[in-house]
Amino acid sequence: MKDGAFHGSDQSQENVLVRTERLGRDFSIGGQGIRAIDEIDLTIVRGEFVALMGPSGSGKSTLLNILGLLDRATRGLYVFEGREVSGIDADQCAFIRNRKVGFVFQNFSLLARTSARENVELPLLYNGMPRRQRQSLAAAALAEVGLEHRLGHRPNQLSGGEQQRVAIARALVSRPVLILADEPTGALDSRTGLEIMKLMRRLHRSGNTIITATHDPNVARYAETIVSLQDGRITGCRRMHTAPHRGEGTLSAAMQDGIS
Repeated sequence: MKDGAFHGSDQSQENVLVRTERLGRDFSIGGQGIRAIDEIDLTIVRGEFVALMGPSGSGKSTLLNILGLLDRATRGLYVFEGREVSGIDADQCAFIRNRKVGFVFQNFSLLARTSARENVELPLLYNGMPRRQRQSLAAAALAEVGLEHRLGHRPNQLSGGEQQRVAIARALVSRPVLILADEPTGALDSRTGLEIMKLMRRLHRSGNTIITATHDPNVARYAETIVSLQDGRITGCRRMHTAPHRGEGTLSAAMQDGIS
């Protein structure tokens, strides 16, 4: 293993989901160049649960945004599902994001005037899916995260933990191959945050590939592997435990039938 690189436990070609080589991202602020990430070599296989851990400014959110095709690297190679995506255009990025990647953000990013089910439906709406099918899949996704009784509630009628569960259901509803969570417990109290991480670990045990960014070691310990970042570089990785229960995925049969 190269210095600074993390390699998953099963690197057969068909199992590699994410691979980067010498990935870097530079910004210019006030005429001064800032190197947010540099020389990132990373390989993650399907079914991994990886925590990118580091203090504020370490580059973990920048790296997460590039992996989710929300941002572009300045240099280096990024291969996603065997396809080099470093130089694809904006429309291709949007297509992959909508169908292949689920996002969970610190501030939940829910639409305030719409119900929990309508928020979860959004990725399917962008796909052009018929309304009745969207509603059925969104209801199934909310049931997966324990919110089947909150379908019609708006965000201001939900607790912080419930809002984050809605956000997780939205990330799951399109059956993505990769779930990215940026400080998913940052806006929650410690008890609720750990409940969210237990849910994330359950989703991982059902077969999902998850990458989360966090500065909190209590959050990172729920992951299978911790990748440490400092000043934009990987400084080490730590295997927490062996991969548990990779199975058929987290979505209910109703959801799978609706998307397939």
